[in-house]
Amino acid sequence: MSNMKDIEVIIEKAILVGVNLVNDPNFDYSMEELASLAEALEVEVVGQVTQNLERVNPSHYVGTGKIEEIKNYIDEIEANLVIFNDELSPSQIRNLEHDLECKVIDRTMLILDIFDRRANTREAKMQVELAQLQYMLPRLVGLHASLSRQGGGTGGGFRNRGAGETKLELDRRKIEDQIARLRKELEGVKEQRETQRKKRRKNELPVVSLVGYTNAGKSTIMNRILRKIGQEDNKKVFEKNMLFATLDTSVRNIELADKKTFLLTDTVGFVSKLPHHLVKAFRSTLEEAKNADLLLHVVDVSNEQYRFMMDVTNKTLAEVDIEGIPTIYIYNKSDLANVKYPLVSGDNIWLSAEEGAGLDELIDMIRQHIFSNYVTCEMLIPFDKGDIVSYLNGNALVKNTEYEENGTKLFVELKEVDYKKYEQYVIK
Repeated sequence: MSNMKDIEVIIEKAILVGVNLVNDPNFDYSMEELASLAEALEVEVVGQVTQNLERVNPSHYVGTGKIEEIKNYIDEIEANLVIFNDELSPSQIRNLEHDLECKVIDRTMLILDIFDRRANTREAKMQVELAQLQYMLPRLVGLHASLSRQGGGTGGGFRNRGAGETKLELDRRKIEDQIARLRKELEGVKEQRETQRKKRRKNELPVVSLVGYTNAGKSTIMNRILRKIGQEDNKKVFEKNMLFATLDTSVRNIELADKKTFLLTDTVGFVSKLPHHLVKAFRSTLEEAKNADLLLHVVDVSNEQYRFMMDVTNKTLAEVDIEGIPTIYIYNKSDLANVKYPLVSGDNIWLSAEEGAGLDELIDMIRQHIFSNYVTCEMLIPFDKGDIVSYLNGNALVKNTEYEENGTKLFVELKEVDYKKYEQYVIK
């Protein structure tokens, strides 16, 4: 019995298939990325087939001559899975599985599966499930043939087909009901998020949001900032050198040495050809960035495709209406890119989060962006208003305190809103 588990494990050996449309300059990279996505699911990539085409074949994605080549390749290297580099239509999947006699999946299915495994919170799980069901619904038709064959009873093909169709309708209804239920539940979660955001806005805490391509180093930057301010132990977020290490939005309260406080949020990483359903499902999570005062766009500058990754990130942000927010571009992993770091130029910074080099400069840049509305002044606060003195000691940067005849004199840097609140005590 002890060996049963070993026997059940089927190692998936995959051939990757891609169509290079009109000499796409990013094609080779997207195939490399497809291999990384497969490896993230512990699939062994054993071969690759590519084809240059003006347009994809509507029935089989690749040209029909390629089908024979892929089929021979499957037999030759004993592959049991074929992964296509684009989203396939229901009929393409059906035709390919029929002709290749092998399991076929597309890039979308692969990404959905990774998200499914990485989702930890209830919200992330619901978002992934919604995207999976929306992907599955039009592809139910692909099951039609096999369902027909399974239909029971006697009396010829018509009854069988009827049984298949009934089953198909039931499945479709079940999926539509599930989609409606998930949408409703996610709407509830969205309302909770909005309530939390309103509370934050009331507290007037600026929000800084990390965005970027998957594996650019967003979580590492968040953790290094937490370490810098001495909060790493209980607030560290998961970081690992892999695609989509974190799907859940993390929000951390960052209090700097001079009592200035802001919220730092981490968002899901992006990837090229990110399934549309997935972007829509994660919309409420991404809205953390939509409401930010400042975006930190993290870029893996050591990857030669980093400009392409920046474009993908910007396009995905635009898709969920995140535009026009002040942005600092963080060129991370500069230690691996043989470029000078730490280096600041305008709203761009080259640093190495792993080494912690450039963090002080980054915090200064954040400070300049979000605390530009601070006022420095001198106040004289009557002794019977001790609560104001203790509030300012806790929430502002008190640079000097003197006790005078008429009260406590403070030389203080504080938020504009607090300045207006206590303006009557300002003497200089």
